[in-house]
Amino acid sequence: MESIKTELLNARNPDEVAAAVPRAAALLREGKLVAFPTETVYGLGADATNPIAVARIFSAKGRPTFDPLIVHIADRSELPRVLSSSALSDPRVSALADAFWPGPLTIVAPASAAIPELVRAGLPSVGVRLPAHETARALIRAAGCPIAAPSANLFGQLSPTSAAHVAEQLSGRIHAIVVAEPSRVGVESTVVSLLPGEPARLLRPGGVPRELVEHALAPFGPLLEPAAPSPSDAALPAPGMTASHYAPRARVRIIDPASPDLRNLSRVALLAPDDATLARLEQVAAGLTVVARAALSEQLDPVRAASQLFELLHQLDEALRVDGDAHDTILTTPYPEPGLGAAIADRLRRASAER
Repeated sequence: MESIKTELLNARNPDEVAAAVPRAAALLREGKLVAFPTETVYGLGADATNPIAVARIFSAKGRPTFDPLIVHIADRSELPRVLSSSALSDPRVSALADAFWPGPLTIVAPASAAIPELVRAGLPSVGVRLPAHETARALIRAAGCPIAAPSANLFGQLSPTSAAHVAEQLSGRIHAIVVAEPSRVGVESTVVSLLPGEPARLLRPGGVPRELVEHALAPFGPLLEPAAPSPSDAALPAPGMTASHYAPRARVRIIDPASPDLRNLSRVALLAPDDATLARLEQVAAGLTVVARAALSEQLDPVRAASQLFELLHQLDEALRVDGDAHDTILTTPYPEPGLGAAIADRLRRASAER
């Protein structure tokens, strides 16, 4: 694709935000691509009602069109621009919005006619969320349109939690990056499907733990798992559902420290849930060349772990790139899954899947 000059728009303090947001909003209104911070990860934004702008997202990311996009709004008053009247009358939509917005939860429900098919991957539904990040919401308001925004990375690769991560993968492919502080939550939003006549389904674990979603939806019935996978070329109901996703360049292998599979390993980086597990992992890897090591938290703290997950994967991947080869591997262990741990475990499983 043709190289684009990528503007860096600093937004680390109020004065910078006041200058960056109008510039970024103007670019979005022109149909251009702007990466911007949210509390989950950095998003790659385009006007969700402009099919040409949306197509640029797919081109810049190398994203298949069967993978739908999430639409971001700044206020609940904007929901009628994104969801159909039938969706707005579903009490489950209000229940989740009341409980978790603004915040890291995406609702998938029937779409309004204003949302192009490309955003929806041809499905009748669309994912929508109201982020908690003030700069993101200011940008959406200034743009005057809902913003379609997947994670600001090449498709299937590590999600970005800082502007530097975005620049590494997308500089020259997009028009601007809003440079702000790293994302606080560090994993993508939880995605819940609320389709007419169907029970609620958890399509993707994320920043809101499943247990809290189940509690909010308890008056309306159970929260089910996703339906059986469709053929590989069929439209996915939500992003982040491909078997291989969130993957660094190095391979990722999840092992059981009690019975580790170390076949074909020689040069590794270690990633563990906590310091105690990291010490055990170092013992297991004693016969290998360990180039870097990290724990997601000192003690088992899923909030801290989620906020650091992608940043540490980026760091370990970079360490392995020095004099590396195709067999270099990030060696890790399963993450305990209650609460927010389910999202961390999901990202690690998908990062380690066969590509």
